[in-house]
Amino acid sequence: MSTTRIVIVDDQENVRAGFRLVLDSQPDMSVVGEAADGAAALEVVRRLRPDVVLADVRMPGVDGLELTRRLAGTGPRVIVVTTFDHDEYVTGALRDGACGFLLKRSGPTLLIEAVRAAMAGDTLISPQVTVRLLRRMPSLSAVPVGNAPLTARELEIAVAVAQGGTNAGIARELGLSAGTVKTHVAHIQAKLGVRNRVGIAAWAWAAGRVPK
Repeated sequence: MSTTRIVIVDDQENVRAGFRLVLDSQPDMSVVGEAADGAAALEVVRRLRPDVVLADVRMPGVDGLELTRRLAGTGPRVIVVTTFDHDEYVTGALRDGACGFLLKRSGPTLLIEAVRAAMAGDTLISPQVTVRLLRRMPSLSAVPVGNAPLTARELEIAVAVAQGGTNAGIARELGLSAGTVKTHVAHIQAKLGVRNRVGIAAWAWAAGRVPK
């Protein structure tokens, strides 16, 4: 099993320690370095060449958004993890190449999912952020929709994703295993022709499947 090498960048030592505890508990992940600001992180990343960088937004000197811009296209995948879910932070991070945007209150399960999604070439955004952004979009008429129909179970899961559900949360709600939900999500993405959970959520909102 290959191990994902991670660098954590946050100006709060207790946050870095908490993330390290969660990620090092996974058999396929290892935290190889830390930094308290973006400038120091650039040197750590240059030296250690990690697969994934977790970056806070608000840090002294070089902040997380600037760090994301500087690391774009250089190798490591950047996941922004912050307390603040301002729209400009979300859109700026994703525009500049971030492979995920998480709120710190999202919990350990989503943090682990985000790292694995980034390594798979996907993008994971905190469900709370996804739902809010979709509700504010003036029009979703341009959302692509695949031709393959969803089964009743797949539709149920697609709506749950659009309402902000994680795989673990949906599994509890529907009495399924998290692995089964993950498989359904992959099938839904393939049928709809979308790349990630955000695409599923956008489809569900555009199709009028989500209760207002």
